[in-house]
Amino acid sequence: MLEKNVNLCGKTVLITGAAGFIGANLALVLLQEVENVKIVGIDNMNDYYDVSLKEFRLKQIEELTKKVSGTFSFVKGSIADRKCIDDIFAAERPDVVVNLAAQAGVRYSIENPDSYVESNLIGFYNILEACRHSYDNGQKGVAHLVYASSSSVYGSNKKIPYATEDKVDNPVSLYAATKKSNELLAHAYSKLYGIPSTGLRFFTVYGPAGRPDMAYFGFTDKLVKNETIKIFNYGNCKRDFTYIDDIVTGVQAVMQCAPLPNEEGVKYKIYNIGNNKPENLLDFVEILQDELKAAKVLPEDYDFEAHKEFVGMQPGDVEITYADVSELERDFGFKPSTSLHEGIRRFAQWYHEFYF
Repeated sequence: MLEKNVNLCGKTVLITGAAGFIGANLALVLLQEVENVKIVGIDNMNDYYDVSLKEFRLKQIEELTKKVSGTFSFVKGSIADRKCIDDIFAAERPDVVVNLAAQAGVRYSIENPDSYVESNLIGFYNILEACRHSYDNGQKGVAHLVYASSSSVYGSNKKIPYATEDKVDNPVSLYAATKKSNELLAHAYSKLYGIPSTGLRFFTVYGPAGRPDMAYFGFTDKLVKNETIKIFNYGNCKRDFTYIDDIVTGVQAVMQCAPLPNEEGVKYKIYNIGNNKPENLLDFVEILQDELKAAKVLPEDYDFEAHKEFVGMQPGDVEITYADVSELERDFGFKPSTSLHEGIRRFAQWYHEFYF
């Protein structure tokens, strides 16, 4: 366990991508558990997926703020807008920054590269510059920058499970390349300007009100519409599914422990954050089938087999994701506790309540 050196009580936390899946859930937990925390959220509310989901998440936060000591203020804007970011930093002077804003999705990056360069590269650069200048004129500056990386940086690595010391020099998608670039930029800024930064490589995050472009959500949408679902690589895929509550527990713990200088004198750290238990895609589909029927999202006699289409691997995809989380467990006691059955059950119940 690391020593907690960033007390969040009464502090200002900037969460980018605050209407996103992880960002909104992080805000909810911080408001519930941290006294007098002041959260500033920014999100561009783009239509990459259903905006009503983002509005639903923000509404949850708004309702919670009526019952807690902390506050939440929201800015609709893009982290690629330098003036917007500089204005937020000047007005709010955040103590901790959690950068979760990014254009997500491996396959989408093949067709729409511009949005990845804008958000994931220019946007992240703007965040780093704002953190750098938070130290100007003798100000205390940002105590900790935590940012989202991705399991995608491992590309087609053959060594399993993926460990943070593995080489990640061969990305197989633009999305992965931008996330690796974030890690390199953060290291440079930590080295040059002393910004304490921690990157988190997320592994397949899922749960209620999640991202519709993820398999569990997309499959459900298609099955409800009586459409066919595509099983990629003929079902020979494994994913390290990580439930949202477990992810947020890990992020919250990391936020409170800014890295101390390493052997090179750099306040920089990278962690995997995943379930450490890859699930076979076909087993996952079977669990999804059972839980969607139990939640009455689909009728009991629904014929799943008639709605499956087995196809080859998609460009930019990989066969397996599997997180070695031993460092996160050693430093923070992190151990995911939500089974895939339980996580999918909660998603199916939420889906029924939200859409039916």
